[in-house]
Amino acid sequence: MEDDSEPEQRSWAYLPDVCLRHVFHWLDDRDRSRAALVCKKWSCAMHSGSLWRCRTITFYGQPSRARTLEFQSALWYTKKFGKYLKHLEIKLSNPYNTPFIKKFQVIMRGLLSHLGKCNSHLVSLSIKYLELDCLIWKNVVRAQFIKNLAAFLKRMSHQLDYLNLKGARITLEEGCELLNSLSSLTNRSFISEINIEDFFSLHLSVYSSALFHQTMSKFHRLTTLTFNYNCMSDELLDILREHSSHSLCTLNIKCHIHDPHGQVVSGMSWANLAKRAPKLNVNFFFERVMKHDHLARILLVEIPVRSISIRSCYFSDPDWTMRPTLTNLLPAYWHGLQKLTLELNNDRELLDSELLHLILSCKRLLFLKVWAFLSISFMERLLQNRAERKCILTTIKVRIYTVQDDSTEEERLLADIYRKFKYLIDSELNYFVITYPMV
Repeated sequence: MEDDSEPEQRSWAYLPDVCLRHVFHWLDDRDRSRAALVCKKWSCAMHSGSLWRCRTITFYGQPSRARTLEFQSALWYTKKFGKYLKHLEIKLSNPYNTPFIKKFQVIMRGLLSHLGKCNSHLVSLSIKYLELDCLIWKNVVRAQFIKNLAAFLKRMSHQLDYLNLKGARITLEEGCELLNSLSSLTNRSFISEINIEDFFSLHLSVYSSALFHQTMSKFHRLTTLTFNYNCMSDELLDILREHSSHSLCTLNIKCHIHDPHGQVVSGMSWANLAKRAPKLNVNFFFERVMKHDHLARILLVEIPVRSISIRSCYFSDPDWTMRPTLTNLLPAYWHGLQKLTLELNNDRELLDSELLHLILSCKRLLFLKVWAFLSISFMERLLQNRAERKCILTTIKVRIYTVQDDSTEEERLLADIYRKFKYLIDSELNYFVITYPMV
């Protein structure tokens, strides 16, 4: 028989505060506000700082009613509990005209001003894909936004640890102004992680800028730096070696076909940095930079490379040939390469043997993603070598391109290969392999 003697002891009112806060953590703003009306205890839980440390605000260019309410709620609660905020992410979704951008700038001015006055905990700020070089950013609005953001960064510079301005597409002078804001109080910045990928406008030769070098010399505790290769130079490597070698762990470097990348960077500069920063790993991301001579100028043997991604984005060019890259360049990183991504339109050359040989030579390679023209037998050979412990791959993601509309036979062969190595795939691999018509 059920005991009804002390029902209040089984009430949610006696749920420990830490458990109540954990429940509230999974509620959205609307449900939290409703729950706060239940009782005083729940209202107190609603005002717990731990619930308001992270916030994402999405500005929708063409919002539905639901998205408008979501945005208004996010903005209101960010202001109300802004003093607790530690991680702030701002997103722009489909900014389609100048009035929208003007409204965004005005709202951001008020939000940043408010947070600058009330917040002393913010350690992470992300505002990605501003694309300030687009025509919808009128000069006055653009200048005002940069001024407001620079003032905010200056105020937060003593506490901010992470800044992500990926995709800002800004001029060299404006970009350096924003970065300098992080060190304007002490002439030094101790922020540890910066993402300035696609931060500067296209076609800028940032590597030759003394202003950029002077700006980067003010960072003294970088652990992770993400940037474009058009910023790379011997001077930058020397600056990182002098000021951040004790902390530097990761360089993420994107090289895009439309960015200047003809500069000469010496292997000695890389070697000196690697010697002073023993924890350093370098990750390269190449977008449509496929020619061997271009890659050879960048991929020097002295670089402690951990990851390489080479993507042609479905483009094909008779001047591109991947064989020298697979056989001459990439094997130089056999001792350190852990992740390899190749997305190639190699319809003019078959690379099965070269790719398999590269995989087997890289003794620490764990992750493989390949989108390319390959034979089905390549997968069987790869899995056989993995079963024989000749490589240590844990992730295999392959899209095998085909010029045939009907790939039924190829799919059948892949299914047979899967069944043959099912014991290995199910127990040891993150495995996904399909065929993909390229017609």
